Amino acid sequence: MAELIIIRHAQASYGAADYDQLSELGQKQAALVGAALKERGWHPDRVITGTLKRQIDTLAAMETDIAPETHPGLNEYDFQDLLTARFPTGMPEVSTEDRRAHFRILRETVLAWQLDAFKAKTESWQDFTDRVEAARMFATDTPAKKVLIVSSGGVIGQMVAASLGAPAAQMMHLNLQIKNTAITRFVFSQSAFSLHEFNATAHLDHPDRANFLTYS
Repeated sequence: MAELIIIRHAQASYGAADYDQLSELGQKQAALVGAALKERGWHPDRVITGTLKRQIDTLAAMETDIAPETHPGLNEYDFQDLLTARFPTGMPEVSTEDRRAHFRILRETVLAWQLDAFKAKTESWQDFTDRVEAARMFATDTPAKKVLIVSSGGVIGQMVAASLGAPAAQMMHLNLQIKNTAITRFVFSQSAFSLHEFNATAHLDHPDRANFLTYS
């Protein structure tokens, strides 16, 4: 069986004008997960990211020596577009300091999107799941035995949920658990795709890294 490791991008710049860039901590997280894979002797022979800057920069900081490919199916869903569609007369004001409220609104909005409770401009829930599946098929249609992906929480949550045959809502429950630079591992063949490890962050499990566990 071949292996596919999918890593959530490192911490982005939550609350900044441009979220789609790594924070200083994110740069350190990415370097640590890259080093951890090397220490395990796990060297990919195929590397893929989405087209988002935070994904590409995470991979760059991991310092792999394989030229990366990109697939837009690995990009995160557009939460801002979902908010605009769900709240056409004005979005709720949530302070960037109130992270609990932010994630509550995120969860409620995605669950409503899954039920087709509003029409998003960018893509429907079906569009999202179709493109994630297309990206998975792209990544596993290969003679490579070790495939590395850098993506985002929603994509990882959906890929895990689909592999388990779970209901749509389970994707969001998984999404909200996934830590920055967490490792999720699948094994695959031409006829199988199975979850082997979820949301692992041993590379951050150290007393000196107590503040390195982040979710955005």
